[in-house]
Amino acid sequence: MSRPQDEMAEEGEEVFRNLTEVKKSQIVMPCHANHRQELSVGQLLKWMDSTACLSAERHAGCPCVTASVDDIHFEHTIGVGQVVNIKAKVNRAFNTSMEVGIVVNCEDLFSDSHWRVCQAFATFVTQRTTGGKVQLRPLVPRTQEEQVEHSLAAERRRMRLVHADIMKDLLTNRAFQQVEVQEAEKAVPAERTQVESVELVLPPHANHQVNTFGGQIMAWMENVATIAASRLCNAHPTLRSIDMFHFRGPSQVGDRLVLKAIVNNAFKNSMEVGVCAEAYQGEEPLRHINSAFMIFEVCDRDGKPCTLPKIQPEPLEGRRRYQEAIARKKIRLDRKYIISCKQTEVPLSVPWDLSNQVYLSYNNVSALKMLAARNNWVLNSEKNKVSLYTLEQKQVLSFKIEFEADVPAERAFMVLSDLSKRVEWDPNYERCELIHRVDDDDFLYRVVTPSICQGGVSSSPSVNQGGMVQDFILLASRRPPCDSGDPYVIALRSVTLPTHPPTEGYNRGEVLCAGFSIMEVSNTVSKISYFNQASPEVLPYISTDIAGLSSSFYGTFCTCSTFLQDNRDNPTPKDQPPSSTLNSTLL
Repeated sequence: MSRPQDEMAEEGEEVFRNLTEVKKSQIVMPCHANHRQELSVGQLLKWMDSTACLSAERHAGCPCVTASVDDIHFEHTIGVGQVVNIKAKVNRAFNTSMEVGIVVNCEDLFSDSHWRVCQAFATFVTQRTTGGKVQLRPLVPRTQEEQVEHSLAAERRRMRLVHADIMKDLLTNRAFQQVEVQEAEKAVPAERTQVESVELVLPPHANHQVNTFGGQIMAWMENVATIAASRLCNAHPTLRSIDMFHFRGPSQVGDRLVLKAIVNNAFKNSMEVGVCAEAYQGEEPLRHINSAFMIFEVCDRDGKPCTLPKIQPEPLEGRRRYQEAIARKKIRLDRKYIISCKQTEVPLSVPWDLSNQVYLSYNNVSALKMLAARNNWVLNSEKNKVSLYTLEQKQVLSFKIEFEADVPAERAFMVLSDLSKRVEWDPNYERCELIHRVDDDDFLYRVVTPSICQGGVSSSPSVNQGGMVQDFILLASRRPPCDSGDPYVIALRSVTLPTHPPTEGYNRGEVLCAGFSIMEVSNTVSKISYFNQASPEVLPYISTDIAGLSSSFYGTFCTCSTFLQDNRDNPTPKDQPPSSTLNSTLL
């Protein structure tokens, strides 16, 4: 392990030393590789876990253990002779747990090329030898990147806490309960893929706390899962991803660790393998240590996924696992395409439902926080302390409007988060109806905006007067600060609803990323920033301001400031949007 190196921050920022950062560089030897001369994923998981643990302990100042690991997607394999570079650092410390971000890159020493292998987020908890929990000190982010990760860590924690409930709710959905097992002539009986293996936990398998090393348990689990996957396809499979998993309890030296794996379901080009790890000593009953779900593919010589044989599940429990695998596949796709991919790769209007609500909400808030964290905004114009900034990046134009209001930040947050009241101060909001109140922090709205003609905003919905009236289906996600210094956030993005398809006479518009960031300046003053990543449907409303031909933004946000001051003393109950009007078939 290498000590943290001084790291250059973003241009214009001072050099600093990140005390929680730990780096590990390891050349892949034949003893680390599988039959294809590629690094075993089990070995990689051990290296990742040990690096992350050392990072967590640097911040905590005491022993730490792995509590959970979020989804891991392996983008590339690593060959013998190549170098694995692992970097781990604490993103955020909560009361007794902390999130550690892990980035794995590969380096080819001969071509001097580098590429990303995977990224992971692990949660660690402190463990005292005398028992009891350790109250962790807060982590202060220093760079722009760290500030974003620090903020998003709270959103990821929010998702972890509701992950089990999402799966439970999805499995109670009739659509998944009524899934029929597809009969096939050459279907492979699931029991043929079953694997059971017992490992004796010896001192080399333990960490410095004499507990079984979490990375070692993951490596053993990957081993039996690979065997189960091989039995289905009679080939050598490649592990592509591991779903979020939690360690249920500790294991110690002297334990017998029973590892069981079976193929739960086989899709066209991938299969899900369920793995369970249980421990016992002597005559004691089995203790559940961990369960995980791993996704495998089989690739041909060109690296393309092969078609897999069907699986014939066992009765009762086997059919339950078969149906649950289908539900997990949906959640996996939601998490991958809404959360894991780059912001520019996220589909515009993702279909909304309760099973993917938490992921859409995360994407909504994280996109706005990342946009707000950009430090290369350019001042376009300013009038009486209302400023218009622009940012052009990868052929996408974003704008920011910033001003101060004589209203407490919390009060401004409560007023602005009720989108239905925006029609009272924003002329670009003709109508706004609440479709569904998802929970206390997330709402679905339909917004109608006036048409744009050459002379500006048209007062008539007629297509002949310059353009069709537009409507938007928006998910609004609001978040209060987690710590002092954090902003209040109100994030907006487009979604689609089957109950609200595009209608005749309206052009259905898209909002990529928009919303408010509200910072407390003093007890009575707040700084309000409005952001919008301009889509083709949004740009016409601000283009004349950006070009310097108009200053309508000034009038709009002066009206907003006046509206906030007029409502600064209203009682809180009026700030809560009314109950849902969404058709119950969506629920």
